Amino acid sequence: MSSARALIGAGLLVLLAACASTPVGDGQYRVERGDTLSRIASRHGQSVQDLVRWNRLSDPDEIHVGQVLRVAPAGASTTSTGTKPPPSSVSPDQRIKNAPAVADKAPGARIGLNWPADGKLARSFNGSSAKGITITNDAGTPVKAAAAGTVAYAGSGLRGYGNLIIIQHNPSFLTIYAHNRRLDVREGERVRQGQKIAEMGNSDSTRVQLYFELRYQGTPTNPARFLPPR
Repeated sequence: MSSARALIGAGLLVLLAACASTPVGDGQYRVERGDTLSRIASRHGQSVQDLVRWNRLSDPDEIHVGQVLRVAPAGASTTSTGTKPPPSSVSPDQRIKNAPAVADKAPGARIGLNWPADGKLARSFNGSSAKGITITNDAGTPVKAAAAGTVAYAGSGLRGYGNLIIIQHNPSFLTIYAHNRRLDVREGERVRQGQKIAEMGNSDSTRVQLYFELRYQGTPTNPARFLPPR
């Protein structure tokens, strides 16, 4: 079991290396498991209100592992606030979540996407708390490859994503499909655009949904820029 997880981790490190290689800047802190905004504020000698204001948080109770927060006013150094350095090793299941800088644009890049599933767009990309889009529909709704590519990962080894598929489309773009009920493709399989790859479900989710993410050079980017009007 441990060797299988190691292989999963190794593959994801290659695909998502950009997500783990960027350190936090001066006056910033990367949220770790078990952190609360109150603890982070206390650790850095700041008030919760200041952290909420500096990071434009709509809900101070909604922070997530891997999120980068400003813990000092602009121009203050990390060392003066006592910020802990980022951990030297991050578990593979965190790496897929920890994209450090969300891009709304992919300059000069082009990829034509189809919608990965029918249903209601329940949540749109917003560049912070939503690094992808969420589509809801009935269990068993077909999930389709948004573009042609090769299945880089198909399994349930990453906590919080349920039955997950990652498709590599070219050296720059990959797509992520999470919370499926069932997977219909295997790693290494070549898929066509629009090919059914899974069925919508609620694995590792409280409702039936598809979480869909587009990454450009390892960084989440807004898929709406590449999807046709709906």
